[in-house]
Amino acid sequence: MNNEISNEISNEISNEMRDEAGNKGSVAGPAAQADTVDHGRQAAAAPPSGFHGQCSEQEWAARVDLAAAYRLYAEFGWDDLVFTHLSCRVPDEPGHFLINPYGWLFDEITASSLVKVDYHGRKVGDCPRDVNPAGFTIHSAVHENRPDAFCVMHAHSINGVAVSAQQDGVRALSQQSLFVLSSLGYHDYEGVALNDAERPRLVEHLGGNTFLMLRNHGLLTVGASVADAFLAMYMFEAACMIQLRAMAGAAPLTPINPAILAGIAAQSKQVTRGLGGALAWPGLLRRLDRRDPSFRL
Repeated sequence: MNNEISNEISNEISNEMRDEAGNKGSVAGPAAQADTVDHGRQAAAAPPSGFHGQCSEQEWAARVDLAAAYRLYAEFGWDDLVFTHLSCRVPDEPGHFLINPYGWLFDEITASSLVKVDYHGRKVGDCPRDVNPAGFTIHSAVHENRPDAFCVMHAHSINGVAVSAQQDGVRALSQQSLFVLSSLGYHDYEGVALNDAERPRLVEHLGGNTFLMLRNHGLLTVGASVADAFLAMYMFEAACMIQLRAMAGAAPLTPINPAILAGIAAQSKQVTRGLGGALAWPGLLRRLDRRDPSFRL
C-alpha cells in the first residue's frame, strides 16, 4: 500500500484471515474459504481509526464501492495506466465527491486513498494527493448538472476509443448494443478536457442519457449507484468490442431491426429484475475479495 495506515490495516486483516484459515485446517473447502473472505470483509467494513479526518459510514461505503470499481477497471483492462477516472458523490455531504489520486495505478486504489473534492476542484480536508484536472472538468460538470448521477465513470478503453473514432458510432449489431443505443448521446472531441467552456456542451450532449460517447476520446456512463454506472460501462465496452470483432470478420453484417430497439428499456429491467447493477455487483465484490480484499482499506 502507498501509506502507513494502509500497510498496518492490510497486515492486520491478512493475519486475521490467515489465523482463521489455520483454525479450519490446512486445506480449506469452499465454505471455509467463504468464511475467511467474509471475515476479511468485515474487518474493513468501517473507516480505519487512523483515517484522516472524520468519515461517516455512508461515505466509507461509497469509498469501498468506488475503490472496487477502480480495481475492476484494472481487471477488465479498461484502466489506461493512470489516465482515466471514476467519481461518486459523498452521500451525506452535498457538493462533495470522490475521485482517484492522480498517478496511482488502478490496482493500487483503496477506499482511504480516494480524494474528496468540491465542485471547484478544491480538496476537502487534509490530503496530500493530487487529482487529474481533466477528470475534474468532466466529472464536476456531470455531477453538478445531473443530480440523479451518483456515480460517473469514464474509460479510454481500446475498443471504446476505436468505436468513438468511427463515424457511425455504436451500431445495432448485438443485444449489448441495444441497451446502449436506448440511452446514448455523442460529444465531439474538443481536445484534452481542461477547458471550462466545454462543460455546458458536454452536459447538453449527455442530456438525460446513461451513456455518452466522447468522439475520438472514449466512453462515459452515469448511474444512481456505483454498481449501476459500472454495469453500464460493462455493456458499453462489450458493445464496442463485439462491433469491432464483427466488422473485422469481413463478412456481411446483420443489423438488428430498429423496431426491436423501442422495447429494449423495458426488457432491460426484466433482465436485471429491476435491480440494475445491484444484481451483479455483490458477485463482483466477492471476486475481488477472493483475489485481493485490500481495496477495502
